[in-house]
Amino acid sequence: MDVRDLQSINLASIIKEPGSAQADGVIRDEIIAGDDHLPLQGDTRWSVTVSSAGDEYWLSGEVHGTVMMECRRCLKPTPQRVDAYFQHLLEYHPGIEQLTLVEGEDGEDVYHFGEPDLDLSFFIAQAFALAMPYTALCDESCKGLCPVCGADLNTTDCGHVPQADIGGALADLGRFLDEV
Repeated sequence: MDVRDLQSINLASIIKEPGSAQADGVIRDEIIAGDDHLPLQGDTRWSVTVSSAGDEYWLSGEVHGTVMMECRRCLKPTPQRVDAYFQHLLEYHPGIEQLTLVEGEDGEDVYHFGEPDLDLSFFIAQAFALAMPYTALCDESCKGLCPVCGADLNTTDCGHVPQADIGGALADLGRFLDEV
């Protein structure tokens, strides 16, 4: 398999006669998922296999990398490992200009494509984004930011009242936010 930067696979050979096609590659810097730009740490590797099944094609793939997220307490860039897997049913319809999701006759979702060069960026980005954690934490002992002045409590003592000294409903809210 040829490792490449371009996120696509040519299916011309399996459109003509049954078989399978494979491709893999590397994504550097960021993954673009809709309007979101997901910054990466190091290379993110992907691989796919497309197998023909009559008039339909079975796409299965995986993507592995490290995304940089903000720590939920102190907002420091925090690397988070992402391992994502995906599978989709495809149908080839010459002349279709862009990838289209259609509900099949049996109620199953099918992606229609119209060019032998199938752009995989949508599938890779979607799987990666869905496999990301909701939040990141740089360290279990992260103290976060001071609610008064915004100082990073991991590196400095600004002298303001610690959250533990706050009572009443605000203390309950603080504990709830720490759990989230």
